[in-house]
Amino acid sequence: MMQKKKVIVVGGGMAGSSATFYLQKWVKEKGLPIETLLIEGKDRLGGKVQTVVKDGFVVERGPDSYLKRKQSMTKLVEELGLGDKIVSNTAGKSYVYARGKLNVMPKGAFMGIPVEVRPFIFSGLFSPLGKLRAGFDFILPASKPKADQSIGAFLRYRFGDQAVNNLIEPLLAGIYAGDIDEMSLMSIFPMFYEVEQKYGSVIRGIQKMMPKTPKQSNSSFKVNSRKGMFNTVTTGLESIIHAIEARLDEGSVMKNTRVLRIEKLAQGYHVYLSNQQVLFADAMILATEGRALAKMFPKDDTLAWFGNQRATTVGNVALVFSKSAIEKDIDGTGFLVARNNGFAITATTWTHKKWPHSAPDDKVLLRCYVGRPGEEGIVSQADEEITSVVLEDLRKTMNITKDPEWAIISRWEEAMPQYTVGHKERIHKAKAYMRENFPGIYFGGGSYEGSGLPDCIDQGIAAVQNILEFLALSDQRESVPIVV
Repeated sequence: MMQKKKVIVVGGGMAGSSATFYLQKWVKEKGLPIETLLIEGKDRLGGKVQTVVKDGFVVERGPDSYLKRKQSMTKLVEELGLGDKIVSNTAGKSYVYARGKLNVMPKGAFMGIPVEVRPFIFSGLFSPLGKLRAGFDFILPASKPKADQSIGAFLRYRFGDQAVNNLIEPLLAGIYAGDIDEMSLMSIFPMFYEVEQKYGSVIRGIQKMMPKTPKQSNSSFKVNSRKGMFNTVTTGLESIIHAIEARLDEGSVMKNTRVLRIEKLAQGYHVYLSNQQVLFADAMILATEGRALAKMFPKDDTLAWFGNQRATTVGNVALVFSKSAIEKDIDGTGFLVARNNGFAITATTWTHKKWPHSAPDDKVLLRCYVGRPGEEGIVSQADEEITSVVLEDLRKTMNITKDPEWAIISRWEEAMPQYTVGHKERIHKAKAYMRENFPGIYFGGGSYEGSGLPDCIDQGIAAVQNILEFLALSDQRESVPIVV
């Protein structure tokens, strides 16, 4: 009988958990000679995926959804038997607080880019000069070819500071918790650069690429009338992690254990653990953050840059009220805050409207976000102080007459990895270096090639496929039941 190959997965977030799930699934289906162990440093799997279910509420402490167009997440949920729990968000109005008031997010914008010109022209987000400057995208020549540049520098050239500061930056910074003037264009939105180079205009390029959709009248807008572009599950995203763990082989998960060091052997690797054990691995998937990966190779200068990867500290405050406590309500599902508007919060979601399953009918659930590059100190404040600051900001947009019934405050210290300029090339070089110097070890997860949940799953699947090929089991790759 062929001796079993030993594969160790390090990190039990979405990338590591899903990679282990699929590897074990394919091992069983094809009778592959592989033994898998998942090692997690904390006492639970899931990483940033955490859900609190309380008093009829479903409160996400980390991510609350995923883009439905990225199919790997939906496929995983269905394979776990949770397909009937999938729901889409309510596509209500969204706002941006800028120029001293809440302004409706212009319709027809793609990641803040004004694809439909008319709503942009009539928006209160911009002055007449700001609108005129944004229109320069139609007449400016394509930028000079560059290997990479910041998102901010590229978009400011195309649209000007006001359009970027009042619409694009709040949206992108809200998603990535980063500084767009340092974030890598080619790692995050290479499409913007590609369409500009091809069509000479970002707007024209996106217009040609986007499918035509029927126009909808503002006057007929009703909350719950349309489905949005995001999905979640009614039982909370952490239920996906629980479902994965329940299907993993007995004894194949080791928690509360950190990988301290990886040592290369003539064949395979020794893996030194915090519990004093030393394990052997034929191949590995490192689904940890970059800084943790760097520590596993303490004498390797080439991988040291992983240890210096920037990560932003953020937090969120979930507040529960009775509906009677909100006298001035707003027809929508949330708002973003442009910088330099005197707000500590960066965004607020009216979660009970965006996700009606998340709260009882007579209650209000608001989720407010704090922390951005240069403004991270608030996250370390005491619960009472954060709640007080958040309520003060909320009262600038809503008439709240009562204190919240309860609150859940989540802090994520240095948890949002930043893809700064040159990130894509650094990842490319690191992968090539690993192939040459540490064959059979592959990395993936939020620090590397996409931080969304489907992106992490895709990277986990890609790592598993690489493992099968490395272990001379590449003929089994045709069995992979997912289209990434």
